[in-house]
Amino acid sequence: MEDAEGKPRVIIREYSPSTDRAGTEAVDRECEVGQPGGMSLHADLLGDPVARIRHSPAYLMLVAETSAQPGRIVGLIRGTVKSVATGKSCPGAPAFASVGYILGLRVSPSHRRMGVALRLVGHLERWFALMGAEYAYMATDKSNEASVQLFTGRCGYSKFRTPSLLVHPVHAHRLRAPRRAAVLPLDARDAEQLYRRRFGHVELFPADIGAVLANRLSLGTFLAVVDEGFKWRGVEHFLASPPASWAVASLWDCGGVFRLEMRGASRLRRAAAAASRALDRAAKWMRVPSVPDFFRPFAGWFAYGLGGEGDDAALAAKALYVSFVNRARGRAAAVAVEVAALDPLRRRLPHWRSLSCAEDLWCMKRLGGGESGADGWDWAKSAPGQSIFVDPREV
Repeated sequence: MEDAEGKPRVIIREYSPSTDRAGTEAVDRECEVGQPGGMSLHADLLGDPVARIRHSPAYLMLVAETSAQPGRIVGLIRGTVKSVATGKSCPGAPAFASVGYILGLRVSPSHRRMGVALRLVGHLERWFALMGAEYAYMATDKSNEASVQLFTGRCGYSKFRTPSLLVHPVHAHRLRAPRRAAVLPLDARDAEQLYRRRFGHVELFPADIGAVLANRLSLGTFLAVVDEGFKWRGVEHFLASPPASWAVASLWDCGGVFRLEMRGASRLRRAAAAASRALDRAAKWMRVPSVPDFFRPFAGWFAYGLGGEGDDAALAAKALYVSFVNRARGRAAAVAVEVAALDPLRRRLPHWRSLSCAEDLWCMKRLGGGESGADGWDWAKSAPGQSIFVDPREV
C-alpha cells in the first residue's frame, strides 16, 4: 500500500506480543541512548516490551509498521493512564486529574523525518482521551532537541517541570550514615496512611498509592527520624504527634522490569573500573569510590515517595538514601531518586554527578482542544511546587 505521493504507507496499530516482539526489540536497539561511536546505554526489557508499563492501571503500546515490508516495525510508543494529584491549592480534599503518560517513543533511523513520531503521539493521545485523561505529559533529556521540538513545537506541549535524577553507585563498602538519624521500616498499611495524609496533595501523587506499595517490585517503605527520644507507636500517633524532623521514602526494584548495560566503553575504562572494585573489596576500610560493573547487565533500584518535615528533614532524607545504597549491596549496582527542582531535601542527597542528570525535562499539555478548566486554571502552564511524586511504575 502507498500514500498519495506513491510512498509506502506506515500503519499505526496496537502491539501484538505474538508477532511484534522481535521487531520492537530491533527498534529499541537502533535507538540506544548514547553518542555515535561512543558509549551507549542499552536497556534489556527481559523479553517483555510491555514491561515498563505493565504495572500501571491502564496501558497501551502502539507500533508503526511499514507497508513496504509487512511485519517490519519502524516505530513504537508506550502510554499509561492514571489518576493523580495536580498540586492545585483548593479547600478540602486534594485536586485530582486523570493523566496520560508517554514513554518509550522510538522511530527507526531509516524512517525519521517522515511524520511517524507525530502519528504515534497523535494515536496515543486519542486513546488517552477515550480513557478520560484530561492531560498528557512526557519526560525527555533537555539536550534531546528532536524530542523537545516534536512535543513543544508540533504537538502543543508546554515545558512543565525540570526535576533532577540523582544516582549513586553501590560499593563493596558501606556509606557512612548520619549518626543523629534512625531509620526504621513501615508496613504497607501504615505507609499508605502516612503518604495519603501527609503527601496526598503533592503533584503527581497517584490515587492508587496502595497498589504501588503492594506491588511485588516495591521493596518496602522506610522512615528516618532525627529525634533522640522518638519511639514508633503506630501511624496514628505519629500523625498526631510527629517528631521534630523526619523523612519517608520507598524502594522499587527496577531490575524486575529491565536490566541496563553500558556499551562501547574502552578497555582502559573497563580495567580502571575493575581495579577500583578489587581495591574496594580488599580494603573496605579505605572507602574507595569504586565503579560498579556497568559494562555487563545490571539492576538498579529507585527511591520514590521521598518527603519529610522539620528543620533536619534533609538530614533524615540523606539517612534514608544512604541506607538504601547500603541495602543494595550485592543486589543492585546503583540507586536513583528523582526530585523536584525546588525540593529542599535534594541538597543533602549523596550522588555522583557523572551518573546523574541535573535537569530532566517534563512537558505537558491539556487534552481536548487545550481549553482551560472552568476556573481558567491550566495545570500544564502552572508554576511548579516544591515537590513532585515520581511514580516508579513509569521509570
